[in-house]
This record gives sequence, C-alpha cells and structure tokens, in this order.
Amino acid sequence: MRTGTRRKKLEKLTNIIEAILFASGNAVPVDVLREKLSLTKAEMDTAVRHLEKRYNGDCGIRLLTFNHKLQFATNPEYKEAIASVLNPIREKEFTRTILECAAIIAYKQPITRTELEAVRGINSDYAITTLQSLDMICPCGRKDVPGKPILYATTDNFLKRFKLKSLADLPDYDELMQKISEINAANEASSYLYEKEVYDPDKDPELHEEDEPKGKHSSESDGFELPDFLKDIEDGIIKIQ
Repeated sequence: MRTGTRRKKLEKLTNIIEAILFASGNAVPVDVLREKLSLTKAEMDTAVRHLEKRYNGDCGIRLLTFNHKLQFATNPEYKEAIASVLNPIREKEFTRTILECAAIIAYKQPITRTELEAVRGINSDYAITTLQSLDMICPCGRKDVPGKPILYATTDNFLKRFKLKSLADLPDYDELMQKISEINAANEASSYLYEKEVYDPDKDPELHEEDEPKGKHSSESDGFELPDFLKDIEDGIIKIQ
C-alpha cells in the first residue's frame, strides 16, 4: 500500500474514532472499537497516538485514556471560562473524610461497610452514600458471611478523578493522601465565585485620616449634636465630676 494511501486510511480511521467518542460523551472501551471497526491492535494504537497528538497542547479538548477506555474531556486550562459560560451545577464538595473513604476502598476493595468502619473507627454511612452518588464507588457483590453484606469497589470515575489509567497505577497510600489534600485545596479555592474579601488595615482609609481636634466629634462636624449623655465622653474616658 502506498504511503499516501496509508496516510489517508489512518486519517479516516482517526476521524471515525473521533466521531464515535464525540457522539458517545462517555468512555468507550478500546476492545469495542477494535471489534466493531475490525481493527488490529497496531492499527488501534496508531489511531490513538494520532488522536493524542491532535488533542494536545492548547487544544480545548483532551483525549483521556484509562482502564482500556477512551473518552474526550475539556482542557482543564479553560475550566474557568467553561464554568462562566455554562454555569454547570457543581457537584458536592469532597471532604477529606469522604476522600479518605474512597482511598481505603481503593486499597482494600472489595470491602464491606463494616470493614471500612473498622479501619476508620467511625460511622461511614454518609461517606458511602456520597461516593455512590458521585459515581466514585459502586456495589460489586456480597460477601459470603452471615448477613451477606454488600461489597464496594471503585469505579472508572474514581480512576479519572485521580488521573489513573488503572488500579495498577495506584500510588502508595501517602501519595494518594497527598492527592486528596490537593483536591480539597482546589475545591476550597474554587468554592468562591469571587475572590474572598480580606480586611487589610493598610487599605483602611479611616486608619489614615488625620486625628480630629480634641473636643470635636465627627458627628458634630456633620451638623449632628451629641446627646447629653455622650457629651461627657472625651477620648474614650468618662469624666467624673
């Protein structure tokens, strides 16, 4: 096959995969793409590399690869502009406690609620409910013990949140705790639509005004006469007759 023909075939294949990912909006398994498009592993890998090259740098779209799946996502560099235009409903802020639960589940999975609480030493009902609502964990079966409690495991969304391609890339516990701290800090900083107003005494004009002549009150200069019970107050001291 001529070089020009191969290039056109690769370009068309890349465009097809690009269209599928765009239309899906969700992660698409690589194996499904290969099967439905009758591709070899080499052809699939080449197309993915071509897409990664196309969607890099300052491009507004990025190609995510994780757990043998592909998905389009927006470039995080433009998140502020995206938020200002689309004004998406913000997901509930992660708390350190909830993320710690996610970390424990990631390392101990599959794990039951009781086992999770044994590690943490406190009730974890709210954390599990929240993690499920955010699609960070999901039930994955029942443990073969009396009562058959539900087992929980992490989801693909957990991998995306922590920028992991698979659980094999899971960092050691301390590194994951650091990621949790960074996410918490980012959430806290982004929870304000505008910059928080912080009092700065150096910018307070009242602290830099010239002292008024003693015996003269600002209210008097405004044409307001002090009530009788305040006229005996001067420089913060009540005169005792």
